[in-house]
Amino acid sequence: MNKSILQIKEVCKNFENGKQTLEVLKKINLDVEKGEFISVMGQSGCGKSTLLYIIGGLDSPTKGKIMLDGKNIADMSDKEKGVMRRRKMGFIFQFYNLVQNLSVKDNVLLPVIMDGMKVSDYNDKLDEVLEFVGLSDRKEFTPRELSGGQQQRVAIA
Repeated sequence: MNKSILQIKEVCKNFENGKQTLEVLKKINLDVEKGEFISVMGQSGCGKSTLLYIIGGLDSPTKGKIMLDGKNIADMSDKEKGVMRRRKMGFIFQFYNLVQNLSVKDNVLLPVIMDGMKVSDYNDKLDEVLEFVGLSDRKEFTPRELSGGQQQRVAIA
């Protein structure tokens, strides 16, 4: 039985620029097992963000498949992809993507709210997560009241 929760199979991504074809990803293969922590590293422009966008269902490969828990992401509706991103994977964007007029607490709880769950059921978990990233004392601050590093830690939370 395969323990992989994420399988990347022969993924290619090309971009057309006029008459030129730029091959950004060339036959990428990767299996990620449950609980495994990986990082994607490489020089600027080598396709890291493109690969992450494809894994998250924000873009489609030119060829190949992305399988999450045995389901092909290409077969998911936009709504299913949104739920998948909230429940199965996390993105930490280079520019944080925080809602500027929401508090740290509300930014962290936003996926809970979007999934229609009761925020009160997550207060203990919220405190635990904010303690872990060192922001317990900034719970009611908005992103514009935080340093760049603190905003990044809110995105992680």
